[in-house]
Amino acid sequence: MTEKKLGIPFYFGGLASCSAAIIVHPLDLTKVRLQNAKGNQNIGMLGTVTNIVRTEGPLKLYAGLSASILRQATYSTARLGGYEKLKQLLLQREKNPSTPQLLMCSTIAGIAGGICGNPGDVINVRMQNDGQLPAHLKRNYMHALDGLLRMAKEEGIASLFRGVGPNINRAILMTSSQCVSYDRFKGFFSQYLNEGIGLHLLSSILAGLVATTACSPVDVIKTRMMSATGAEGKLSAVGVTLAMYRSEGLLSFFKGWTPSFMRTGPQTIFTFIFLEQFKKWHAVWHQNKSTSNHSIATVKL
Repeated sequence: MTEKKLGIPFYFGGLASCSAAIIVHPLDLTKVRLQNAKGNQNIGMLGTVTNIVRTEGPLKLYAGLSASILRQATYSTARLGGYEKLKQLLLQREKNPSTPQLLMCSTIAGIAGGICGNPGDVINVRMQNDGQLPAHLKRNYMHALDGLLRMAKEEGIASLFRGVGPNINRAILMTSSQCVSYDRFKGFFSQYLNEGIGLHLLSSILAGLVATTACSPVDVIKTRMMSATGAEGKLSAVGVTLAMYRSEGLLSFFKGWTPSFMRTGPQTIFTFIFLEQFKKWHAVWHQNKSTSNHSIATVKL
């Protein structure tokens, strides 16, 4: 019976991430704007938010929301769903999988998530960054689907996979640092806390801190590549990395860390809390269904 409870629908991870994305989208947009700030500009998170509200309007804090939902529906469904399924296979053989085994699961799931989510990620970055571009460079996508169709038509299908290398690397890092650390933190603190919101909250906060720090450099490079125009759009990940290091220094790879943590932290918290609730509701539903079927069978007898 215990093994059956572990079998949850594949799409739960994506559904939980989409729910969380709606809440944290303004922080994600702020992070993208900061990461795309060239040179040594340093107006900070609050200054960026204030500037967006003043020059573009409050609703622009939700620019690109449709792309964000598209990204989570593809990227997070693949990586979180894949990780959970692979972990379930491990749990059928071993009661306590080792960290290397969990890292292997997260690596495979991260690769799948990075590839599946790349088109939505490109559109997401472009729509969020559009507001700070000069008028003649604005793309003005109406929504995520419009962006996908226009990119495919104007720049070719390959453009939808621009930055896929850094995106896969980031997806592997994110899935490993987020999911594996969450499982490990939860396992450790379950000695002191009962299963519930408190345990999930503490574990997800710490997992968000680990994930933000591990993913920041790859995230900045990926964002630069996806939002690049003209000659910059032809640079490889290595080229972007070297150019950033030469012109902006080592700290440029951690641009937007604060809003990134303020976004990744709540995103991680809400994602895992929603996911744990979905698992709980799923288990209760199956238990009630099993009880109902058992009662019907008893009556027939």
